Amino acid sequence: MNRIAVASDHGGYRLKLTISDILREKGYEIEDLGTDSPESVDYPDFARDVAERIAAGSVKRAILICGTGIGMSITANRYRNVRAALCNDVYSAKMSRLHNDSNVLVLGGRVVGPGVAEDIVETWLETKFEGGRHTRRLKKIEQEQLKNVIHELVTDRIEGRQKVDKGMIEKIVAEAIEVLGLGNEKENGAEK
Repeated sequence: MNRIAVASDHGGYRLKLTISDILREKGYEIEDLGTDSPESVDYPDFARDVAERIAAGSVKRAILICGTGIGMSITANRYRNVRAALCNDVYSAKMSRLHNDSNVLVLGGRVVGPGVAEDIVETWLETKFEGGRHTRRLKKIEQEQLKNVIHELVTDRIEGRQKVDKGMIEKIVAEAIEVLGLGNEKENGAEK
């Protein structure tokens, strides 16, 4: 059975219930990460829970919903291996999978109604990644993520120090490559 994580804030709560029902009807196992009521909550908490699961590989795809979808998409895209796409129309949903291999669909609960949302979700789930030239473009995003991880590691480790030796920088870079899971690609014959 296919498993998909679903989460929302209060602005997306009602649409989350509708989408969860649709997914169950289609045979998906739902990992509901909240919220559990229309009471006001902070969207970053829910986007983080989903993004961490995607980054860790414990779920392959997820749906996030807030009032407009903007806050959820901004938050989720801060995590490695997350490609969250805000799609409030069917065409965007299709292209987000076809060209961007999105693994998180983000919807605006106050922007789209249940009928349109159902069409968006169905399209997003059924569309396969095209690969080819788009794979090269996704690799560029991964490289930017690596640069950001290296910057964070370097900043955290050497802040306040006056001298930094080459060995320490090499160690930090090796750790960043390991964190992103890019270390074994060359050894396994995978193309960079």
